[in-house]
Amino acid sequence: MDKQAADSGQTFHYDATASPDARLHLAGRLDVHAVERAWSPLRRRARELAQGTQAAVTLDVGDLEYCDGAGAALLHALERDIERVGRKVELVGVQGLVEEQLTPYRELETVEPARHETRGGLWAQSLEAVSRVGQAAYSQVGFIGELTRALGSALVHPRQVRWGDTFRVAEAAGFQALPIVSLIAFLLGVILAFQSAIAMRQFGGEIFVANLVAVSLFRELGPLMMAILLAGRSGAAFAAEIGTMKVNEEVNALKTMGLDPVRFLVLPKVLAGILVAPLLALYANMIGLLGAAVVMQGFGIPWTAFFNQVTVALSLSDLFSGLFKAVIFGLLIAGVGCLRGLQTASGAAAVGISTTSAVVTSIILIVVFDGLFAVLFYHMGV
Repeated sequence: MDKQAADSGQTFHYDATASPDARLHLAGRLDVHAVERAWSPLRRRARELAQGTQAAVTLDVGDLEYCDGAGAALLHALERDIERVGRKVELVGVQGLVEEQLTPYRELETVEPARHETRGGLWAQSLEAVSRVGQAAYSQVGFIGELTRALGSALVHPRQVRWGDTFRVAEAAGFQALPIVSLIAFLLGVILAFQSAIAMRQFGGEIFVANLVAVSLFRELGPLMMAILLAGRSGAAFAAEIGTMKVNEEVNALKTMGLDPVRFLVLPKVLAGILVAPLLALYANMIGLLGAAVVMQGFGIPWTAFFNQVTVALSLSDLFSGLFKAVIFGLLIAGVGCLRGLQTASGAAAVGISTTSAVVTSIILIVVFDGLFAVLFYHMGV
Protein backbone atom coordinates (compact mmCIF):
# COMPACT_ATOMS: atom_id res chain seq x y z
CA MET A 1 0.00 0.00 0.00
CA ASP A 2 1.24 3.48 -0.75
CA LYS A 3 -0.18 6.83 0.28
CA GLN A 4 0.33 10.18 -1.38
CA ALA A 5 -1.07 13.64 -0.77
CA ALA A 6 -2.02 16.12 -3.44
CA ASP A 7 -1.10 19.20 -1.46
CA SER A 8 0.57 20.15 1.79
CA GLY A 9 -2.71 20.84 3.51
CA GLN A 10 -3.78 17.19 3.13
CA THR A 11 -7.16 18.38 1.82
CA PHE A 12 -7.03 15.65 -0.80
CA HIS A 13 -5.15 12.37 -0.67
CA TYR A 14 -5.31 8.94 -2.22
CA ASP A 15 -3.92 5.50 -1.45
CA ALA A 16 -3.40 2.63 -3.84
CA THR A 17 -3.52 -1.03 -2.88
CA ALA A 18 -2.13 -3.55 -5.36
CA SER A 19 -2.91 -6.75 -3.43
CA PRO A 20 -4.87 -8.74 -2.76
CA ASP A 21 -7.23 -6.61 -4.93
CA ALA A 22 -6.31 -3.60 -7.06
CA ARG A 23 -7.93 -0.70 -5.29
CA LEU A 24 -7.59 3.09 -5.60
CA HIS A 25 -9.07 5.05 -2.71
CA LEU A 26 -9.71 8.80 -2.97
CA ALA A 27 -10.56 11.07 -0.03
CA GLY A 28 -10.88 14.77 0.78
CA ARG A 29 -11.69 17.68 -1.54
CA LEU A 30 -11.15 16.88 -5.23
CA ASP A 31 -11.17 20.44 -6.56
CA VAL A 32 -9.23 22.20 -9.29
CA HIS A 33 -6.18 22.79 -7.05
CA ALA A 34 -5.99 19.12 -6.07
CA VAL A 35 -6.46 18.04 -9.69
CA GLU A 36 -3.60 20.29 -10.81
CA ARG A 37 -1.18 18.43 -8.54
CA ALA A 38 -2.61 14.92 -8.74
CA TRP A 39 -3.52 14.66 -12.44
CA SER A 40 -0.37 13.04 -13.80
CA PRO A 41 0.78 10.91 -10.80
CA LEU A 42 -2.71 9.61 -10.09
CA ARG A 43 -3.34 8.56 -13.68
CA ARG A 44 0.08 6.93 -13.85
CA ARG A 45 -0.64 4.99 -10.65
CA ALA A 46 -4.03 3.86 -11.97
CA ARG A 47 -2.42 2.46 -15.12
CA GLU A 48 0.16 0.61 -13.02
CA LEU A 49 -2.57 -0.95 -10.90
CA ALA A 50 -4.49 -2.04 -13.97
CA GLN A 51 -1.40 -3.59 -15.57
CA GLY A 52 -0.48 -5.44 -12.38
CA THR A 53 -3.77 -7.30 -11.93
CA GLN A 54 -6.02 -9.61 -13.88
CA ALA A 55 -9.16 -8.58 -12.01
CA ALA A 56 -11.20 -5.42 -12.06
CA VAL A 57 -9.83 -2.23 -10.53
CA THR A 58 -11.90 -0.74 -7.73
CA LEU A 59 -12.15 3.05 -7.67
CA ASP A 60 -13.42 4.05 -4.21
CA VAL A 61 -14.75 7.62 -4.04
CA GLY A 62 -16.92 7.19 -0.96
CA ASP A 63 -14.73 9.48 1.20
CA LEU A 64 -14.69 12.40 -1.21
CA GLU A 65 -16.03 15.46 0.58
CA TYR A 66 -16.25 17.64 -2.55
CA CYS A 67 -15.85 17.16 -6.30
CA ASP A 68 -16.06 19.92 -8.91
CA GLY A 69 -15.93 19.76 -12.69
CA ALA A 70 -12.17 19.37 -12.78
CA GLY A 71 -12.39 16.51 -10.30
CA ALA A 72 -15.04 14.78 -12.42
CA ALA A 73 -12.75 15.14 -15.43
CA LEU A 74 -9.98 13.39 -13.46
CA LEU A 75 -12.31 10.56 -12.41
CA HIS A 76 -13.45 10.11 -16.00
CA ALA A 77 -9.84 10.08 -17.19
CA LEU A 78 -9.00 7.40 -14.59
CA GLU A 79 -11.86 5.24 -15.86
CA ARG A 80 -10.70 5.61 -19.45
CA ASP A 81 -7.05 4.87 -18.57
CA ILE A 82 -7.97 1.65 -16.79
CA GLU A 83 -10.30 0.56 -19.60
CA ARG A 84 -7.60 1.18 -22.21
CA VAL A 85 -5.36 -1.31 -20.39
CA GLY A 86 -8.13 -3.87 -20.75
CA ARG A 87 -9.43 -3.96 -17.20
CA LYS A 88 -12.89 -3.20 -15.89
CA VAL A 89 -13.56 -0.38 -13.44
CA GLU A 90 -15.78 -0.72 -10.40
CA LEU A 91 -16.76 2.70 -9.10
CA VAL A 92 -17.93 2.41 -5.49
CA GLY A 93 -19.15 4.94 -2.99
CA VAL A 94 -20.53 7.29 -5.62
CA GLN A 95 -22.52 10.07 -4.01
CA GLY A 96 -25.02 12.44 -5.58
CA LEU A 97 -22.59 15.28 -6.16
CA VAL A 98 -20.00 13.07 -7.83
CA GLU A 99 -22.67 11.43 -9.99
CA GLU A 100 -23.94 14.80 -11.20
CA GLN A 101 -20.42 15.92 -12.12
CA LEU A 102 -19.69 12.69 -14.03
CA THR A 103 -22.95 12.64 -16.01
CA PRO A 104 -21.95 15.21 -18.72
CA TYR A 105 -18.71 13.34 -19.49
CA ARG A 106 -20.51 10.03 -19.88
CA GLU A 107 -23.23 11.58 -22.03
CA LEU A 108 -20.55 13.05 -24.28
CA GLU A 109 -19.39 9.55 -25.18
CA THR A 110 -22.85 8.66 -26.50
CA VAL A 111 -23.00 11.63 -28.89
CA GLU A 112 -22.44 10.58 -32.49
CA PRO A 113 -20.15 12.78 -34.57
CA ALA A 114 -21.73 14.90 -37.30
CA ARG A 115 -19.40 13.39 -39.89
CA HIS A 116 -19.16 9.63 -39.95
CA GLU A 117 -15.92 8.06 -40.96
CA THR A 118 -16.04 6.34 -44.31
CA ARG A 119 -15.69 2.59 -43.83
CA GLY A 120 -16.05 -0.50 -45.89
CA GLY A 121 -13.60 0.23 -48.68
CA LEU A 122 -14.21 1.15 -52.29
CA TRP A 123 -17.27 -1.08 -52.73
CA ALA A 124 -19.12 0.45 -49.80
CA GLN A 125 -18.25 3.97 -50.95
CA SER A 126 -19.51 3.13 -54.45
CA LEU A 127 -22.78 1.84 -53.06
CA GLU A 128 -23.17 4.97 -50.96
CA ALA A 129 -22.52 7.17 -54.01
CA VAL A 130 -25.11 5.23 -56.04
CA SER A 131 -27.57 5.62 -53.15
CA ARG A 132 -27.04 9.38 -53.06
CA VAL A 133 -27.55 9.62 -56.84
CA GLY A 134 -30.73 7.56 -56.57
CA GLN A 135 -32.11 9.75 -53.78
CA ALA A 136 -31.31 12.90 -55.76
CA ALA A 137 -32.99 11.48 -58.87
CA TYR A 138 -36.05 10.47 -56.84
CA SER A 139 -36.42 13.95 -55.34
CA GLN A 140 -35.99 15.59 -58.74
CA VAL A 141 -38.57 13.34 -60.39
CA GLY A 142 -40.97 14.06 -57.53
CA PHE A 143 -40.42 17.80 -57.93
CA ILE A 144 -41.00 17.60 -61.70
CA GLY A 145 -44.26 15.78 -61.07
CA GLU A 146 -45.46 18.35 -58.53
CA LEU A 147 -44.46 21.23 -60.81
CA THR A 148 -46.20 19.65 -63.81
CA ARG A 149 -49.35 19.23 -61.76
CA ALA A 150 -49.16 22.84 -60.60
CA LEU A 151 -48.66 24.10 -64.16
CA GLY A 152 -51.60 22.00 -65.38
CA SER A 153 -53.78 23.36 -62.59
CA ALA A 154 -52.71 26.90 -63.53
CA LEU A 155 -53.82 26.32 -67.13
CA VAL A 156 -57.18 24.91 -66.05
CA HIS A 157 -57.78 27.40 -63.22
CA PRO A 158 -55.79 30.55 -64.01
CA ARG A 159 -57.59 32.55 -61.30
CA GLN A 160 -55.93 30.40 -58.64
CA VAL A 161 -52.48 31.58 -59.68
CA ARG A 162 -50.92 34.31 -57.55
CA TRP A 163 -50.46 36.70 -60.47
CA GLY A 164 -49.36 39.55 -58.23
CA ASP A 165 -46.30 37.62 -57.10
CA THR A 166 -45.76 36.37 -60.65
CA PHE A 167 -45.55 39.88 -62.10
CA ARG A 168 -43.42 41.05 -59.18
CA VAL A 169 -40.91 38.28 -59.85
CA ALA A 170 -41.12 38.95 -63.60
CA GLU A 171 -40.26 42.60 -63.00
CA ALA A 172 -37.25 41.70 -60.84
CA ALA A 173 -36.04 39.00 -63.23
CA GLY A 174 -36.85 40.81 -66.47
CA PHE A 175 -37.11 44.58 -66.31
CA GLN A 176 -34.37 45.01 -63.73
CA ALA A 177 -32.08 42.78 -65.80
CA LEU A 178 -32.26 45.03 -68.89
CA PRO A 179 -29.09 47.02 -68.10
CA ILE A 180 -26.80 43.99 -67.82
CA VAL A 181 -28.50 42.27 -70.77
CA SER A 182 -28.06 45.44 -72.86
CA LEU A 183 -24.37 45.68 -72.05
CA ILE A 184 -23.58 42.02 -72.75
CA ALA A 185 -25.71 41.85 -75.92
CA PHE A 186 -24.24 45.06 -77.34
CA LEU A 187 -20.68 43.90 -76.71
CA LEU A 188 -21.51 40.49 -78.15
CA GLY A 189 -22.79 42.08 -81.36
CA VAL A 190 -19.73 44.33 -81.56
CA ILE A 191 -17.31 41.42 -81.13
CA LEU A 192 -19.12 39.17 -83.61
CA ALA A 193 -19.31 41.87 -86.26
CA PHE A 194 -15.71 43.02 -85.83
CA GLN A 195 -14.18 39.54 -85.91
CA SER A 196 -16.36 38.47 -88.84
CA ALA A 197 -15.73 41.65 -90.84
CA ILE A 198 -11.94 41.16 -90.63
CA ALA A 199 -12.27 37.75 -92.26
CA MET A 200 -14.93 38.78 -94.79
CA ARG A 201 -12.96 41.85 -95.86
CA GLN A 202 -10.41 39.65 -97.62
CA PHE A 203 -13.12 38.56 -100.04
CA GLY A 204 -14.98 41.86 -100.25
CA GLY A 205 -17.99 40.38 -98.46
CA GLU A 206 -18.38 42.71 -95.50
CA ILE A 207 -22.10 43.03 -96.23
CA PHE A 208 -22.59 39.33 -95.39
CA VAL A 209 -21.51 40.02 -91.81
CA ALA A 210 -25.11 41.08 -91.28
CA ASN A 211 -26.28 37.58 -92.27
CA LEU A 212 -23.81 35.89 -89.95
CA VAL A 213 -24.53 38.08 -86.94
CA ALA A 214 -28.30 37.99 -87.37
CA VAL A 215 -28.58 34.22 -87.72
CA SER A 216 -26.08 33.59 -84.89
CA LEU A 217 -27.90 35.91 -82.50
CA PHE A 218 -31.46 34.82 -83.23
CA ARG A 219 -30.85 31.07 -83.39
CA GLU A 220 -28.08 30.55 -80.84
CA LEU A 221 -26.20 33.27 -79.04
CA GLY A 222 -29.09 35.52 -78.03
CA PRO A 223 -31.06 32.86 -76.13
CA LEU A 224 -27.87 31.26 -74.80
CA MET A 225 -26.34 34.43 -73.37
CA MET A 226 -29.72 35.50 -71.98
CA ALA A 227 -30.10 32.14 -70.25
CA ILE A 228 -26.65 32.29 -68.66
CA LEU A 229 -27.31 35.80 -67.36
CA LEU A 230 -30.73 34.76 -66.10
CA ALA A 231 -29.23 31.74 -64.31
CA GLY A 232 -26.54 33.78 -62.61
CA ARG A 233 -28.89 36.57 -61.63
CA SER A 234 -32.41 35.25 -61.13
CA GLY A 235 -31.84 31.50 -60.68
CA ALA A 236 -29.45 32.19 -57.82
CA ALA A 237 -31.93 34.66 -56.31
CA PHE A 238 -34.72 32.05 -56.42
CA ALA A 239 -32.53 29.47 -54.69
CA ALA A 240 -31.37 31.95 -52.04
CA GLU A 241 -34.90 33.21 -51.30
CA ILE A 242 -36.51 29.80 -50.92
CA GLY A 243 -33.40 28.43 -49.19
CA THR A 244 -33.57 31.16 -46.56
CA MET A 245 -37.25 30.41 -46.04
CA LYS A 246 -36.38 26.73 -45.63
CA VAL A 247 -33.71 27.52 -43.02
CA ASN A 248 -36.10 29.80 -41.12
CA GLU A 249 -38.78 27.07 -41.09
CA GLU A 250 -41.13 29.23 -43.19
CA VAL A 251 -41.65 26.42 -45.71
CA ASN A 252 -42.69 24.07 -42.90
CA ALA A 253 -45.02 26.78 -41.65
CA LEU A 254 -46.71 26.87 -45.06
CA LYS A 255 -47.19 23.10 -44.94
CA THR A 256 -48.62 23.38 -41.44
CA MET A 257 -51.18 25.89 -42.70
CA GLY A 258 -52.17 23.52 -45.49
CA LEU A 259 -50.47 25.47 -48.31
CA ASP A 260 -48.53 23.64 -51.01
CA PRO A 261 -45.01 25.18 -51.24
CA VAL A 262 -44.79 24.29 -54.94
CA ARG A 263 -47.97 26.18 -55.81
CA PHE A 264 -47.36 28.97 -53.33
CA LEU A 265 -43.64 29.63 -53.93
CA VAL A 266 -42.44 27.78 -57.01
CA LEU A 267 -45.25 28.29 -59.51
CA PRO A 268 -45.09 32.13 -59.63
CA LYS A 269 -41.33 32.03 -60.18
CA VAL A 270 -41.56 29.40 -62.91
CA LEU A 271 -44.31 31.30 -64.72
CA ALA A 272 -42.24 34.48 -64.45
CA GLY A 273 -39.20 32.69 -65.88
CA ILE A 274 -41.23 31.34 -68.81
CA LEU A 275 -42.63 34.84 -69.44
CA VAL A 276 -39.48 36.96 -69.28
CA ALA A 277 -36.99 34.57 -70.95
CA PRO A 278 -38.24 34.96 -74.56
CA LEU A 279 -38.73 38.71 -74.08
CA LEU A 280 -35.16 39.11 -72.82
CA ALA A 281 -33.86 36.94 -75.67
CA LEU A 282 -35.68 39.07 -78.26
CA TYR A 283 -34.40 42.25 -76.60
CA ALA A 284 -30.84 40.87 -76.56
CA ASN A 285 -31.10 40.06 -80.28
CA MET A 286 -32.09 43.63 -81.13
CA ILE A 287 -29.35 45.18 -79.01
CA GLY A 288 -26.81 42.77 -80.53
CA LEU A 289 -27.84 43.82 -84.03
CA LEU A 290 -27.48 47.44 -82.99
CA GLY A 291 -23.92 46.80 -81.80
CA ALA A 292 -23.07 45.01 -85.03
CA ALA A 293 -24.52 47.89 -87.10
CA VAL A 294 -22.33 50.38 -85.22
CA VAL A 295 -19.23 48.35 -86.06
CA MET A 296 -20.20 47.98 -89.71
CA GLN A 297 -20.37 51.76 -89.99
CA GLY A 298 -16.61 51.71 -89.66
CA PHE A 299 -16.33 49.28 -92.56
CA GLY A 300 -18.39 51.46 -94.89
CA ILE A 301 -21.72 49.61 -94.57
CA PRO A 302 -24.60 52.08 -93.96
CA TRP A 303 -27.43 51.43 -91.57
CA THR A 304 -30.01 50.88 -94.28
CA ALA A 305 -27.93 48.32 -96.15
CA PHE A 306 -27.12 46.46 -92.94
CA PHE A 307 -30.73 46.11 -91.77
CA ASN A 308 -31.97 45.28 -95.29
CA GLN A 309 -29.49 42.43 -95.35
CA VAL A 310 -30.68 41.30 -91.91
CA THR A 311 -34.31 41.10 -93.08
CA VAL A 312 -33.23 39.03 -96.08
CA ALA A 313 -31.10 36.64 -94.00
CA LEU A 314 -33.62 35.96 -91.22
CA SER A 315 -36.67 33.76 -91.47
CA LEU A 316 -39.53 32.99 -89.11
CA SER A 317 -37.93 29.63 -88.25
CA ASP A 318 -34.82 31.45 -87.01
CA LEU A 319 -36.93 33.72 -84.82
CA PHE A 320 -39.26 31.12 -83.34
CA SER A 321 -36.60 28.45 -82.83
CA GLY A 322 -34.63 30.90 -80.71
CA LEU A 323 -37.71 31.99 -78.77
CA PHE A 324 -38.70 28.36 -78.17
CA LYS A 325 -35.27 27.63 -76.74
CA ALA A 326 -35.55 30.71 -74.55
CA VAL A 327 -38.85 29.49 -73.11
CA ILE A 328 -37.34 26.10 -72.26
CA PHE A 329 -34.26 27.78 -70.76
CA GLY A 330 -36.47 30.00 -68.61
CA LEU A 331 -38.39 26.96 -67.36
CA LEU A 332 -35.15 25.12 -66.56
CA ILE A 333 -33.57 28.06 -64.74
CA ALA A 334 -36.58 28.86 -62.59
CA GLY A 335 -37.28 25.19 -61.86
CA VAL A 336 -33.71 24.35 -60.88
CA GLY A 337 -33.40 27.46 -58.71
CA CYS A 338 -36.59 26.61 -56.81
CA LEU A 339 -35.63 22.94 -56.49
CA ARG A 340 -32.24 23.76 -54.99
CA GLY A 341 -33.94 26.20 -52.63
CA LEU A 342 -36.35 23.53 -51.40
CA GLN A 343 -33.43 21.10 -50.94
CA THR A 344 -31.54 23.50 -48.68
CA ALA A 345 -30.33 21.94 -45.44
CA SER A 346 -30.08 23.70 -42.08
CA GLY A 347 -27.53 26.45 -41.46
CA ALA A 348 -26.49 29.67 -43.15
CA ALA A 349 -23.80 27.92 -45.20
CA ALA A 350 -26.47 25.67 -46.74
CA VAL A 351 -28.03 28.68 -48.49
CA GLY A 352 -24.74 29.46 -50.22
CA ILE A 353 -24.35 25.82 -51.24
CA SER A 354 -27.85 25.75 -52.72
CA THR A 355 -27.25 29.00 -54.61
CA THR A 356 -24.00 27.74 -56.10
CA SER A 357 -25.59 24.42 -57.02
CA ALA A 358 -28.51 26.20 -58.70
CA VAL A 359 -26.25 28.27 -60.95
CA VAL A 360 -23.93 25.40 -61.87
CA THR A 361 -26.78 22.97 -62.56
CA SER A 362 -28.67 25.55 -64.63
CA ILE A 363 -25.68 26.32 -66.84
CA ILE A 364 -24.97 22.62 -67.40
CA LEU A 365 -28.59 21.95 -68.35
CA ILE A 366 -28.63 24.99 -70.64
CA VAL A 367 -25.62 23.74 -72.58
CA VAL A 368 -26.95 20.17 -72.74
CA PHE A 369 -30.39 21.22 -73.97
CA ASP A 370 -28.87 23.67 -76.43
CA GLY A 371 -26.91 20.83 -78.01
CA LEU A 372 -30.02 18.63 -78.11
CA PHE A 373 -32.00 21.41 -79.79
CA ALA A 374 -29.25 21.88 -82.38
CA VAL A 375 -29.43 18.20 -83.36
CA LEU A 376 -33.23 18.15 -83.25
CA PHE A 377 -33.66 21.27 -85.37
CA TYR A 378 -31.18 19.93 -87.90
CA HIS A 379 -33.10 16.70 -88.41
CA MET A 380 -36.39 18.61 -88.50
CA GLY A 381 -35.03 20.96 -91.13
CA VAL A 382 -35.74 24.03 -89.00
